[in-house]
Parts: sequence; C-alpha cells; structure tokens
Amino acid sequence: MKYLIFVFAIFSVAILGCKPDSETAVQEDEDLKLGGETSITGAYIQVFQQPAPNMSALELDLHRAADRAFGDKFVTAPAIINGGLGPIFNQNACENCHVSNGRSPFPESSQDLRGLLIRLSVAGSDVHGGPLNVPNFGGQLQTKALFGKTPEASLTWQYVQEVKTFLDGESISLSKPVFVLENPYEPLPTEMMTSPRIAPPVIGLGLLEAIKESDIMALTDPEDADKDGISGRANQVWDVKNQRTALGRFGWKAGQPDLSQQTAAAYQQDMGITNPLFPIESSLGQSQLDALQDDPEINEATLKAATFYTQSLAVPQRRNTTDPNVIEGKKLFFELKCGSCHHYQFVTGDHPEYVFLSRQTIFPYTDLLLHDMGDGLADNRPEFLANGREWRTPPLWGLGLTQVVGGIKARYLHDGRAATLQEAIMWHGGEAEQSKEQFRKLSKSERQALVSFLESL
Repeated sequence: MKYLIFVFAIFSVAILGCKPDSETAVQEDEDLKLGGETSITGAYIQVFQQPAPNMSALELDLHRAADRAFGDKFVTAPAIINGGLGPIFNQNACENCHVSNGRSPFPESSQDLRGLLIRLSVAGSDVHGGPLNVPNFGGQLQTKALFGKTPEASLTWQYVQEVKTFLDGESISLSKPVFVLENPYEPLPTEMMTSPRIAPPVIGLGLLEAIKESDIMALTDPEDADKDGISGRANQVWDVKNQRTALGRFGWKAGQPDLSQQTAAAYQQDMGITNPLFPIESSLGQSQLDALQDDPEINEATLKAATFYTQSLAVPQRRNTTDPNVIEGKKLFFELKCGSCHHYQFVTGDHPEYVFLSRQTIFPYTDLLLHDMGDGLADNRPEFLANGREWRTPPLWGLGLTQVVGGIKARYLHDGRAATLQEAIMWHGGEAEQSKEQFRKLSKSERQALVSFLESL
C-alpha cells in the first residue's frame, strides 16, 4: 500500500509515596508554570490539545501536521489512504484511546473498551529481558478484528468492593475491577499473566523525554540507603532502534525508552499498523495473520509526525494557587512526603532536535522511577526490571483537569479503578503506605485541602 506522506523531511508517557528534603520548602507559586515556557492558561475541554506556545513558526506548522497524524483513522488494506488496519487490533486511531489527549474514560461496556487494554505474558523473559509473549496471543490482547478474522478474546469485568475508614469515622468505598477474558479464539494458557492498562494523558511527554538521565538516576535508592522507606528504581529496557539497553521512562511500568518507540509500539499493538521500528504484524504466527506484502504500513515520516505531536503539546499551568485550601493542601502534600516519589522539579537538558524543550524548569511531580505500591495495586506481572508490585510514578501535571477533558468517566490509576482522587490515594500501599496512613488520619477539611491542591495541578 502507499505510504502516508507528511511534510517532515526536515526532521533529520499513583499519587503518593521519593527524595530531597529541600522539596518540603517550596515556594507557593514557584511551580505556577508546570511545563516551563510550554505552559498555557485555561481549564476547558480542549486544553490538552494545544501546542506549546514557545515553538517557532516552523515547529508550529509541524505540530499541525502531527495533529493530523495523531487523529488519522486507519482502515482495511489495500486502501490507498490510511490502509493497513489490523488484522487484529484494539482501536483504529491514536485519539480513540487518548480521548482529547487526556486519560481514557473507563469503558461503559465490553463492546467498546475505549483506551483500556490488557497486557499478556507467560513466566520467563525474552532475549532482551522483557515480558515473554503468550504463544498464539502475543503480548497484548486484541479484542477487535477485521471481517473474516477473529478477535483474540472478549473482555468482561466485575467489581470487588472494599470499605476503608478514616480516623474521624468517615468511610470510603474502593472499587477494583476484576477482568475476565472470554471466548478466546484458542484456549488460553493456564499460567498466563495479565495486566490491565488505561490510556494516560499525553501532555508534557517531550519535556519528560528531555530530562537528563543523570538527574533521574540521582533520585534512585534501590536499597533504601537513607532508610526513609522509599526505594525508587530505574527500569532498564530494550531500545529497538539503537539495539541496546536504555533507561525506561514511558508507560505504566516505564517499559519504553523514548517517545518514538512508545508511539511505534502503540501503532503495532493497538492498531496492527506496522512501522519502521516494528515492521512485523503483531499477529505473526496466528491464524489471523494476513497474507498482504505491505509492511511496514506507515513510513518514517508518519511515525515521526505522530511522535512529534506528543512531544509538542502544551502543559496547563496551575490554577487557584492563592486559594487558602490549595495552599494548605500543598503544605500537607509535602508534609506527608508525597513528594518523595512525585518529585517536584527538574530542569530539562539540551534536546537534540527541539530548542523549545531545552533548559526548561518544569514541575511534573514525578521521578519517573519504579516504586513498590503494595498488594492492592499489584498486577503480579513483571516488565523488564519492574516486578509485579512496581509501577512508575505518573506525572501529576494536568491532574485537576482529568474530568474537564475526559468527562466524569475519566478515572485514575493504571486500570481506571478510582473514580475520585481520594480513592486513588487510599489505594496506595507498599512504599506509599505510611503516606496513605497519614492521609487517613487527617481531618475531613485537611483531606479536602490536599485534594484541592491536586486539583490545582
């Protein structure tokens, strides 16, 4: 099939918890511009879809072309435009998972899973230390298929409820979806491991990519040498392009080293679109595999375009920073040592391609490291160095706009189980257990103040 062409020839991705004590003495408005000079003001449904305001005119033109690539809907081959979908897939466009570039709404039914997917593996590791694919199913469950093909399985779920009580007597009900794979096209292995994942926001990713590796590694403390109960670890993952091990930054378990590979993997796994980094269909070895000789189905320019879109989105700045409740909540956030994992500040390095991402003082509230989050959040599925209880600390910028952008069905945590920020906090365990317990002991007004601070991000 013919490639999509874009004008890119000029081109040559847990709320509590990990380190420095100085983070407890932050200034109230120092973090107003969460994304440095990429920050914008506003709180409206399209706020996550805006370009970084510090780009050049040429970069802004590239962003507009990238926006089209991110929104393209793929169809069945041999269509000349956007052909190559499937033969098995989850969605047919990037924005079908990342709705308005924010968190995916939790699905209302199994007929449309939105940005919810299930990662799969069996015991052991592949040749690069990553998860071992399930024979005849691969590493991700595809719940849709083209005409004449069969989805790998369907997905259903039920909720398990757990009630927690705050020290003042008020209670909160926590819901956990328990997922079941039904109607598999072939019998599923009995020892298969699964991990539900909900699509996260895609704002600020270029800035996270521009953080110097040495600054991230400086926050690691795998043996908890300072005995503070926090032992952040870096994931080391396989860099497909450079054929080497590299620091993991993106994905719920920091399983991808950079945005190009993150984007390429999503094309192949989520949409069945082969590309220069992953030129083989995800259905290789399965009966669903097509016989077309059209791989890769997008070229380097299209992959570059979609990647640039996630690199060049603006970050909304904080709101309501003079509200006394927000000020009190920020103080509590650091007193409870939430900032131990949700690291306050970085200064980006010199980006090799884009000046607008370079030397920016940013406040993502993440250390990009892995942390043990306890049994309650465990998926019991390893991913490179991440074990079944560990998750990468997600950035908190844009957190308060989650339901402005994604609607009331947009939820929190890796599987979308938490309908509110209080629920998300109360699911924390492991290294965040002490912070969660301190939150449980706060008065109702103090709890609301901390939530008000999170909503200001």
